Amino acid sequence: MIQCLIIGGGPAGYTAAIYLARAGVNAVLVEGPQPGGQLTTTTIVENFPGFPDGVDGNRLVNDMRRQAIGMGATVRTATVNSLDLSARPFVATLGDGESITADTVIIATGAQARYLGLDDEKRYAGLGVSACATCDGFFYRRKTVAVVGGGDTACEEAHYLSNLASKVYMIVRKDHLRASDAMQRRVAERNNIEILYNCNAVGLYGDGGVEGAHVVRHLGSPEQEQFDLPIDGFFLAIGHTPATAFLAGQLDLDEAGYIVTAPHSTATSVNGVFAAGDVANAAYRQAIAAAGDGCRAALDVLALLAR
Repeated sequence: MIQCLIIGGGPAGYTAAIYLARAGVNAVLVEGPQPGGQLTTTTIVENFPGFPDGVDGNRLVNDMRRQAIGMGATVRTATVNSLDLSARPFVATLGDGESITADTVIIATGAQARYLGLDDEKRYAGLGVSACATCDGFFYRRKTVAVVGGGDTACEEAHYLSNLASKVYMIVRKDHLRASDAMQRRVAERNNIEILYNCNAVGLYGDGGVEGAHVVRHLGSPEQEQFDLPIDGFFLAIGHTPATAFLAGQLDLDEAGYIVTAPHSTATSVNGVFAAGDVANAAYRQAIAAAGDGCRAALDVLALLAR
């Protein structure tokens, strides 16, 4: 029996562990299959406060992990297969069959960016392929980039990148944008954004990094044609999938699968269960925002345990 179980080893989870352990709470953090979360898929992080020269993403989360352990938190490298929230205390079952019983739970499992499924996306991960323009756009100043997607997220990413890159292509599968009228207007106002309709990216090429994309127009039709698009960066903007499947419908989720929290709180629909980071916040998806959520969740736990 522990006081708090934290599920998820990213900035939100590690920050919550730091705060709770420092306050003397018996906390166990289960890291999951990808300790460190999405920060481990990037290289240099330049927008996390306190690092004026930037910091390697892996080093940043490893230092958070080390700090949590140093404060007294227990960190387990395991996967939570199931979580029973029907009664408090709650019971989590790990991948090896072990059970953990906890008075409170913080869910910080994050959200995974959706990819096209191309082998080249893995090959060029951190070498020109990104799923976060805010995170990596700075590296493409005065360069040429492509954004895959036609919804609001893609338009937002393209608009953001247009302030940095000399040229931004939008690769859109359909013959129109799915984005709201307001976002379409913002894109149309930028002279350096060009939309490639009816196009699919089918591969990437480059020596040591992305130098271009293989694109097919009118895929599968008699008018099909393939061409190479010279670019320096390839940004995916086709959505994220929150890691909430293991909850099995026990918490209130929104239509996209993100955990719903109470206003001005990290509390979920189940008393004693809290959510922090990208799993509950689809708007920001930044390490510093996730860390802030982890702090808030820890403080909410402390307030509940003190009652």
